Amino acid sequence: MSVFQRILVAVDPSPARLSAVRLAGDLAKLANAEVRVVHVIASAASVAAIVPLEEDAEAQAVLDEALTALRDTGVKAEGTLLRGLTTQVAAAISETAEEFGADLIVLSPHHRSAAQALFDPRVSDAVAHRTHTAILLAPEVQDQD
Repeated sequence: MSVFQRILVAVDPSPARLSAVRLAGDLAKLANAEVRVVHVIASAASVAAIVPLEEDAEAQAVLDEALTALRDTGVKAEGTLLRGLTTQVAAAISETAEEFGADLIVLSPHHRSAAQALFDPRVSDAVAHRTHTAILLAPEVQDQD
């Protein structure tokens, strides 16, 4: 039996999601694991309103793209769309991993300066502080020309 039987991969609209999905799929194939893809439709809160940062159709397309990529390679995959404020994204990912019984969480880190990270912590860092599940950060693959 493999160590990783249930892999959660969190995706967002950034190009880095492609590396995370690819890595989760490769690991799932090696371990004959199942994958749950989660995408949180984030909103930002201002003094006057809650502002969605992504349209529902765009969010569904991100989720569907990940599921198709996994299923096309023979990986058993299901997906979940969630909603939350930007400050709730890490909690939503962590809670979904726990509900799914994930052995591994695959995330794509967003590269920012130290100052940006100080005032706006990375989701990957926040998830790491909220869970006891192993986390793997998928490096973003640069196009080779």
